[in-house]
Order: sequence, then structure tokens, then C-alpha cells
Amino acid sequence: MTRLPTLFLSHGSPMHAVDAGGAGQAWRALADSLPKPRAILIASAHWETALPMLTGAAKLETIHDFGGFPAELYKIRYDAPGSPELANEAAALLRAADMTPSVNACRGLDHGAWVPLKWMYPERDVPVVQLSVQPHLGTAHHLALGRALAPLTQRDVLVIGSGHVTHNLRDWSTSRGASATLPYVTQFAGWLEQKLEARDVEAVLGYRDQAPGAARAHPTDEHFLPLFVALGAAGPTPVAERVYDATEGAALAMDAYRFTQAA
Repeated sequence: MTRLPTLFLSHGSPMHAVDAGGAGQAWRALADSLPKPRAILIASAHWETALPMLTGAAKLETIHDFGGFPAELYKIRYDAPGSPELANEAAALLRAADMTPSVNACRGLDHGAWVPLKWMYPERDVPVVQLSVQPHLGTAHHLALGRALAPLTQRDVLVIGSGHVTHNLRDWSTSRGASATLPYVTQFAGWLEQKLEARDVEAVLGYRDQAPGAARAHPTDEHFLPLFVALGAAGPTPVAERVYDATEGAALAMDAYRFTQAA
């Protein structure tokens, strides 16, 4: 039985919906390298809930969950279909893992989901379900979330985590126009690549205590947690490949990863 890889994408500023540059090209290349999935399940850093929640609407609204951007951005819609069937399928897997999920039939897609998907599947013909994150429950919880959802990768479902390898908006704002990446960004991204390539999942789970510049790379956890969903969903022995390596401004690492199960 064919198993789809899982992906972790750094989604960048909402303006990537207008011009994603190299990141958009990388996202499209990832989609083109895969068989077309029957559906997508995407965990986004921009939906925080107390317990796991999945979108269950058959028609998904485009949420413009940001302010102060050019008017053209607010005109963009990514009206992909939802999948109540996949939402219920995923919820059943989470319940079997002793989690307490729920399905929200009203919520749409936030920009952490629809911005990269706009470039990956511009025809908007692949059904999408979004999964929330629970920052207060930590990294191990999100790895367990992914592991519970791993069977979906053998059912033609593409599992994506959408967040950021580094996400310090204060540094991003104050360093606009800088030509050099801040040193901690490069150090943290390099450490992450090294640990993922070594399959040192325990080190990545404990990144706050082990990674260089962790507190500055992630003042809060929510943008890093989708990585663990993608990592867990790849299977018990995931193989990591960094497929895109760049920064937005001086502070936001835009790295993307593809995870496959070791043979």
C-alpha cells in the first residue's frame, strides 16, 4: 500500500498569497512531485484550541485573520471544498488514541492553511480539513496527534503542518530591510536540520532546552507545533529532507521539510 509523505511548511507573511516567490515555487514543486491526494489534512499554527478540533464544513470560508495589509490581499479567496467525511475519519483515529477531538462545522481556513495551498493546488479541487493546535499541551502531544493520524497517509490523504522554523515577529518587524539573517535564525534552523536528519526525535521534542537560540526563535510555541504533527504522521521512524531553505527578512526561517517513513 502506498504511503504519502508528510510535509512541514513555513508559511510566511500573508503577503505570500500575492507573491510567494521562491517559497511558492517550492510548494508547487512539492505538490507536483506527489500523486494528487483525495484530501488534505493541514494543521495550522493560527488555530489554537483547548482540545483537538477539525473543520467539518463541506464548504470552507476563507478567513483573513490579519490586519493592516494591502486591500488586494483581502480580495483573495481559496474556496476549496471541505470534507466532513475526512473530519470524522480523523476524529475517530484521535479518539482511538484516547484523545478528545471535536468537529467544527462552521470554521473555515486561516491563512496558515490557504496561503500555501493556494500555490500547491491552485485549482482548489482537493478537499481540505484543518486541524487546530493546543500550545498548552506541548510538543509530545502534537507528535502523538500526528502518530494517531498516520493511517491517513495510507488512505491517499496528504498531511501537512503549517507553521515556521523560526517565528519572532518582533525581530522580523525591527529588522526589516536588513540584508543579513540574524545569527540565531541560522543556528536554530541548522540545529533542527541536523537533529531531524539524525532522527533524534527526543532532541527536537526538547528543543526549548537543547536548541541554540530556542527562546528567541520561538517566543511562543504555536508556530513550531505543526512540525510535530507532520513528523508523527510520517510513521514511527521518519526520514527528514529539507526541501527549501530561505529566510523572510532577517528573522523568519522559511524552511520546508518532507517526511517519509524509513524502509
